[in-house]
Parts: sequence; structure tokens; C-alpha cells
Amino acid sequence: MTIEWPVLSVLIWLPIAGGVAVLLVGERRAELARWVGLAATLATFIASLPLFGAFDRGTAEMQFQELAPWIPTFDLNYHLGVDGLSLPLILLTTFISVLVIMGAWGAIQQRVAQYLAAFLILEGLMVGVFCALDAFLFYVFFEAMLIPMFLIIGVWGGPNRVYATIKFFLYTFLGSVFMLVALIYLYLKADSAAILDLHALPLSLTEQLWIFVAFLLAFAVKIPMFPVHTWLPDAHVEAPTGGSVVLAAIMLKIGGYGFVRFSLPITPDASLSLDWLLITLSLIAVVYVGLVALVQQDMKKLIAYSSISHMGFVTLGIFIAFAILARGEGSSGAVLGVEGAMVQMLSHGFVSAALFFCVGVMYDRIHSREIADYGGVVNTMPWFATFMVLFAMANCGLPGTSGFVGEFMVILASFQANFWYAVLAGLTLILGAAYSLWLVKRVIFGEIGNKKVERLEDLNFREAVTLGALAVAVLGFGIWPEPLVELMHVSVDNLLTHVAQSKIQVQL
Repeated sequence: MTIEWPVLSVLIWLPIAGGVAVLLVGERRAELARWVGLAATLATFIASLPLFGAFDRGTAEMQFQELAPWIPTFDLNYHLGVDGLSLPLILLTTFISVLVIMGAWGAIQQRVAQYLAAFLILEGLMVGVFCALDAFLFYVFFEAMLIPMFLIIGVWGGPNRVYATIKFFLYTFLGSVFMLVALIYLYLKADSAAILDLHALPLSLTEQLWIFVAFLLAFAVKIPMFPVHTWLPDAHVEAPTGGSVVLAAIMLKIGGYGFVRFSLPITPDASLSLDWLLITLSLIAVVYVGLVALVQQDMKKLIAYSSISHMGFVTLGIFIAFAILARGEGSSGAVLGVEGAMVQMLSHGFVSAALFFCVGVMYDRIHSREIADYGGVVNTMPWFATFMVLFAMANCGLPGTSGFVGEFMVILASFQANFWYAVLAGLTLILGAAYSLWLVKRVIFGEIGNKKVERLEDLNFREAVTLGALAVAVLGFGIWPEPLVELMHVSVDNLLTHVAQSKIQVQL
């Protein structure tokens, strides 16, 4: 099966065009704007599905490539393509975006067209990040994402939205400035901005260390890693439900994607030299931030800290690969670690999105995120309670859910790197179970907490479809993860073959 049309450009520009169309419809016809927004993002999702069937799983080469001059003076190109590392994240983006637009249907009543347009434009930019094969095209998409998300939090956010927005912007913008400096240096040295050319560029260890640190500052903030994670809880608490969903489900994954697309293949020797630092920070995130989640009284903050803890698994899976390769015991354990990290990114996209949607359902009814304001919700919202318990179990890493697969693969790989890495990583299963089950106990079970809970109405059709779609994804990939692993296996294997070779030039 081949695709004869420029599918990647369609996935980038169709939602952006949809955003412009929604703005043209205007605020006075909000209902029409909602239907136009849904049609645009649904068409984008449908257009992305042929990628799954047409993708050649037997090669690590970039596929569905599109190449056109962008700024010929500087030899910069509009160059797109995908491999097994980026394709799953593109499908996640188009899938989650449909649910976000559906979720805004009843929740957003002010500036509806602007809200929908911001999300549609954001969707196109996020797909662009995962498709870009020109370093500066990647940077443009990477930075441009900040603008719609800045507006989403700043305009439709909570009472402290200005503080949260500025903090979010400063952290992410300052981090990426260092990445720009590194990209300019690489461009001048390679005389090319093609990312694949940068992968092949020989660099001294000193050069690699500086470039690695620059990339680390950009991508660690994005994930976010400890100790640059403090912007995330504030952004989540103040963002509207759709903003929290996109932030957790997709934007955090761009940091992990940046590590495997830039840091590992461009600076493999520096990655090997500093793997101990990344592993240490990842384990601190897994354990310490998990403990912080345990004491939260705000549901959104609890899920935000839970996200930071779970994303620690992603960086742990990526960088224990170097510890395994250094032991000289073959690359199968390293492949398992990186594949586990990728699966964890996808799983966290589904589970975190579902949990934030659940909080949004309750907030729309009672206008409170405080855990103490609930109790006994199962008595009035049995269908909602069923979904929330399922997603909380997935957040614990319960076998049979997608949350189990990635964490199990990373812990299994950790045993091959260091026994104590695996023990500390395993603590997150205990901590995850503790804060997830305690949240469920206080919110869902027990006697009805107050009269507001007594008057709650169960899920409407739109909410049931949204949570039902995520439940299918969580259970589907939990029971049968093979199609996902198969999609990325050759690309991960090729990545590790590349990073196992030193790029330091031998002086004769």
C-alpha cells in the first residue's frame, strides 16, 4: 500500500486551515464553529490512519518524505518524513485532538471560535514537530507551539492564569534558546540543516558535551524532568481541561522525542558520559515526585505530579540503554529500555488525557477540583465512576492496561543495567497505586459527601464517547501491545546501532 498524496503536509496544514475557517465563522455562530472545528480535526485524524497501514515496518528509513526549498539562501528546506519513532506520536496527536475538540463542546462558552482555532493551530504545529527533518523547521514548529498554548492558558485559564502562563513561557522559551544556539553551531559545522546529516556529523567530546547540555536544557524542561518541573503543576491547575489534556498527552512527549531524535544520535559519546546524571534525575522524579503527588489535595495537581513521575520512566528507559551497552551484554536490553520508554509515552498520553477529562467532567458540574469537596460519586455517577476507576488502575500500571506495558519493559531493562535502578523504578508502581487508589477512595467511594454530589448527573453522550474511546485505547494496547512495538522496533534498533558507535574523530 502506498500513499500518493502529500499526507504529512495535509496533517500539518489541514487543522491550521480549519483553525482559520473557525475564526472566519466567528463568535456569533458558536455552534457552527464547533461543527467546523470537529470536522477539521476529525478529517485530520482520518487522514492520518493510512499512515499506519502503509508504513513499512521492515526499514528504518524515513518514509512519506516531502522535500521543497524553504529558504534557499541558507539551504533550508521544507523537509518532512516519519519513521517508527515519530509515527506513533503523530497518530496519538490526531486522536487526542479530536477528543479535545469534543470536550470543549459544553465546557467552553466564551470566545468559542478563538478557543477552537487555538487548538486546531496547535494540532498542526505539534504534528509538524514530529514530521520535520530540517533542524530549523523543527525549531520553528517547536517554538510556535508556545503561542497557542500561551493563549489557551492565559485567556481561558483559572484565577492565577497570568502567573502560570508567564512561568510556562519563560521556562520553555529559555530552555529552547540554548537549543537554537546548538543548532546554529551544528548547521555551520555540517553546512546543512538536515537532521539526518547532523546525525552523521563527527564531533569531539567537548563539542558533544556542550551540545548535549544545550539540548538537555530544552528537552528536560519540556518533559519536564526534576528539578525543572515546577512550571507544570501551575500550568495544569490554571489551564482549561483541553489545555491540560494536550499538555500532558502530547506536549510533554515532545521532550522525550527530542532526546531520541537529537541528543542520542548527534551526541552519543556525551550521552554515554552523562547517562548517570539523567538516570539519577529520572529516579528522583520517579520516587520523590511520586511522594509529592501523594500529599496533594487538588485533583489536577495530583495528576500533574503523577505525570512528572511517570515521565521519569521515559527518560530512565532512554538513558539506561547506555548503561546496558557499556556492560557489553548485547543490545537487546537497550532496545527493550528505549521501546519501553516509547510505549510509556503513548500510554501516558492516553491515561493522563483520560484522567484530566475525568477531572473536567466533575469540575463542569461542581466547579471544584478539591478532593475534599467530593465523596461517594459512584452513588450518583456509576458510569463515570467505572471509567475513573479503570483509568486510575491504568495509572497504577495494572496488568491488562497500557500503563503496565511500558513500565514493565523499562523495569525489565533496568535489571540488566543495575539491580538498584530496577528496585527504585519499581517503587513508582507502589507509589502510583498509593496516590491513585487514595484519590479513587476519597472521590468515588464511600458515603455521598455533600448535597452537590447528591445532585450530580451521570455522563452525557459526548462525555461517554470521549472516555469510552480512551478506555478502548488503554485496554487495547494493554492486552495487545504488539502492533505498537512492531511499528517502532526497527527504528529503535537502528537508533541504538547508531549511538553505539563513537563519533569522536581519531587523531592520527
